Amino acid sequence: MGTVVVDLSMSLDGFIAGAGDGPSSPLGRGGEALFRWMAAGPEENRVESRISPPDASKAVVEEWTTGGGAIISGRRTFDIAGGWRDGHPIDVPIFVVTHEVPTSGQWSPRVSFVTEGLDRALELAQEAAEDRTVAIAGASLAQQLLRAGKLDEIQVSLVPVLLGGGVRLLEHFGDEPVELEQIRVVESDGVTHLRYRVVRVGP
Repeated sequence: MGTVVVDLSMSLDGFIAGAGDGPSSPLGRGGEALFRWMAAGPEENRVESRISPPDASKAVVEEWTTGGGAIISGRRTFDIAGGWRDGHPIDVPIFVVTHEVPTSGQWSPRVSFVTEGLDRALELAQEAAEDRTVAIAGASLAQQLLRAGKLDEIQVSLVPVLLGGGVRLLEHFGDEPVELEQIRVVESDGVTHLRYRVVRVGP
């Protein structure tokens, strides 16, 4: 069964999107700074039309394209992303947790809607991914899985910017301490990739 990972770009003060994010401003105020590193590398590093990472980041990005097996998203992220109607950069099945399936609009054919909750979405994603990674797209879902002891790893691509507000990645994960093991640090141009294994949730 594949590793369940939240892997997102984050500001130094802990935000994965700027204040005021939404469908009309997907990254919020200043949030575009979180993703500049993805297109900051030379053309020969291009792995997708929107992504050409710096040399040191190339191996990290290639993990997404070669090791990714499925994505779990919340409905808010789905709406902000416009349903990935033009395609997600990582071409894998996307399971969207929602209370109600939309009846209009356009979205990627890789999207499936799950109305039975996050646990069911995780089950379906792991079946689809087999031994590849299940990526969690969104702070709320990551926090829920962390609280439940079902998040295996956390990777943050730490960007040297302070956003001052917005969506925090790790905020409402509970009152119990979480022990992490650092398993990788990659210093790159405009970003530092930090990866941790979740060792224990609670005392």
